[in-house]
Amino acid sequence: MKNILYYNCFAGISGDMHLGAMLDLGVPVDHLIGELKKLHLDGYEIKVSTDKRQGIAGTRAEVITRESHHHRGLHAISDIINQSSLSDTIKASSLDIFHKLAEAEASVHNVEIENIHFHEVGAIDAMVDIVGAAICIDYLKPDFIYSSPIELGGGFAECAHGTFPIPAPATVELLKGIPVTTGGVHYEATTPTGAAILASVVDEFIETANLTITKTGYGIGFKDEKELPNVLRVNTAQMTSGAFKEETGALIIECNIDDMNPEYYDHIFDRLFDAGAKDVFMTPIIMKKSRPAITLSVLCHTDIEQQIERIILMETSSLGLRKYPVRKSVLDRKTEIISTEYGEVRVKTALYEGKKVRSKPEHDDCKKIAQESGLALNKVYALVERLIHEQ
Repeated sequence: MKNILYYNCFAGISGDMHLGAMLDLGVPVDHLIGELKKLHLDGYEIKVSTDKRQGIAGTRAEVITRESHHHRGLHAISDIINQSSLSDTIKASSLDIFHKLAEAEASVHNVEIENIHFHEVGAIDAMVDIVGAAICIDYLKPDFIYSSPIELGGGFAECAHGTFPIPAPATVELLKGIPVTTGGVHYEATTPTGAAILASVVDEFIETANLTITKTGYGIGFKDEKELPNVLRVNTAQMTSGAFKEETGALIIECNIDDMNPEYYDHIFDRLFDAGAKDVFMTPIIMKKSRPAITLSVLCHTDIEQQIERIILMETSSLGLRKYPVRKSVLDRKTEIISTEYGEVRVKTALYEGKKVRSKPEHDDCKKIAQESGLALNKVYALVERLIHEQ
């Protein structure tokens, strides 16, 4: 079974509504506050209470600041997050949300992303909303995140640059290519912070999903209108696993190399696998001026992204690298132990819809038996494969 987090954004989403929904789902308040303290930010407190909108009870999470809003740039925000003692996963998720906000603002104002200084989203409350979102999702640890189309609202809103029609320009930029609805309410139903959270964390936006809901949380917004209850509904759910297991949070990090001693590659492979890489491979290519070269590619999870980058940049002759997210579909697997007269051998079995597809002996175990017994390696493989078949 896959554990699913499903956002039902029929009345939009904001940073505080998101925090409230996460707490209503069962993320402990003490856990959230304890993790946020790792940012070493002062001048705020989180007020958590039970509230209702049109008879729907949920959790209201208010970030109350005790100082004026700061205008922080992406570099300053990144420093605060990177210098904290939060986990690498939470740091990466938080930075990705802020980066999406910066990209949207840069596009709206036609400036370089380095020159963006956030206004509303640079305030302490937005820091808490965004990093808090990453903390809560990390606590729930869903295998997959879905969302319904997002209600944006309507009318006009006051922001740092004046009066704008809803949705705000940054919200429009953030939700390009994402299904939305408008006009359900005559106020800003989805804020840039809420839009950035969804744009960053959601794996797929869908109209309907075949889910078995396990729990529902409601995050209460600050408006109390008659049009729609100002709430964000989030479900935890389960989905029966099909033939494949979907894995998110994976990256390919790669670079082209044409000037390095090839004897170094074996050492670099070991370093990358020791750091937690899922796969490392080389592809022969032809670069400019017909120079033969190698593309070094590393498949890894986002939580070790910085370690992998450091190894590549420090251990190879490359001056830079590129990276892009990937989604993996893998067969379910299990490992069993086969006892032979020469010792034990691990056997990996791949499963398709719960049924065995194939089994493969662990090479290192077979090699060890061959070295210690004097048997040919192919004979060891044949012995183990016969025992697998007999079972």
